[in-house]
Order: sequence, then C-alpha cells, then structure tokens
Amino acid sequence: MVMFDYFEAVLEGVEFLIALGSLVGLLGFIIGLIFVLWGSSRRRYKMMGLTLVSLALLVVCGFSTGLKYFRIFR
Repeated sequence: MVMFDYFEAVLEGVEFLIALGSLVGLLGFIIGLIFVLWGSSRRRYKMMGLTLVSLALLVVCGFSTGLKYFRIFR
C-alpha cells in the first residue's frame, strides 16, 4: 500500500509539472509573438527562439492542460 501511495504522489507531481509547462509555454508564446511583431531587430531574433521553444513546450505539454488543471477560464 505504501508503494502505491508513493507512485500516486509522483504521478500527481508529474501532472502538475505538465500543467505548469503548458502555462509557461502559452505565456512564452504570447510574449515572444508580441516582441517578434513589435520589437527591435536585435530583440526580434532572440524572441523568435523563445517563440519556437514555447511552441515546442506547448506541443509536449498540451495547449489546454494548464488551463484545465488550474481551472482558468472555466
């Protein structure tokens, strides 16, 4: 029984990290897109990287996982 409780706690932690990654990816994508469109040329290049990394994070973690987990926009 103790082993099952441990694995359940680990799975809850993984679920939290996936939801947090989803929100961080969404926020990074929005901020990166804003700076790509209206930023200076030097900053635009760096923000393209942020946008791509955030998009990859959204692909891995899922788009709406964080919104459902933290009950944002019910």
